[in-house]
Amino acid sequence: MKVLIACEESQRVCIEFRRLGHEAYSCDIIECSGGHPEWHIQQDVLPLLDGDCEFETCDEALHTIVGKWDMIIAFPPCTKTTNAGARHLFAGGRLNIKRYYDGLCGKALFEAIRRAECGKIAIENPTPSAIFNYPTPTQVIQPYEYGDSATKRTCLWLKNMYLLKPTNAVPRPEYREIIQSNGKIRKTCWEMEQKGGKHRAENRAKTFPGIARAMAEQWGGKA
Repeated sequence: MKVLIACEESQRVCIEFRRLGHEAYSCDIIECSGGHPEWHIQQDVLPLLDGDCEFETCDEALHTIVGKWDMIIAFPPCTKTTNAGARHLFAGGRLNIKRYYDGLCGKALFEAIRRAECGKIAIENPTPSAIFNYPTPTQVIQPYEYGDSATKRTCLWLKNMYLLKPTNAVPRPEYREIIQSNGKIRKTCWEMEQKGGKHRAENRAKTFPGIARAMAEQWGGKA
């Protein structure tokens, strides 16, 4: 199959599809961190969505897709649209107009991918904020259902795709209690424990290995 993995710099899903023999490409506006520039397209994904396109991978090789993609799997940026960031959207009790605008742009990319000319589409994102009026997700999954000991509510919007079946499930991780410097106790989980810094959002956005493997094996299978 010809598979476009949109908005993926980690290449985790791309690598799993390649492992099974599919012609898969990751695409992002930033450089890939997965170690396979020969499979990465560093550009805006919009011109590629409907297929019938030419592009260069990061090894400067030219590729042509004749007809439509067989499948698109997308991980559009969600920093400004996620429900977890709602406190920033309404900081001080007022709507942050700039963040709201950025969120609307994120929603527009989501809709562009969802409406692409492709028979099979899967879009992954965390729970979006209600203000952006996303459609109801087709399925909600957790990393611990696929072998990774972490909790991160993950929504899937599927078009002509099977629901993912849990694989190698591990016990759901419990929230841990941490005593802060002020003496207060707060509960924390995997998402909360991701360290700060300029790569925090990037690290949180990477697809868990178990989910990536399940996507390739259940939606692609051996080529």
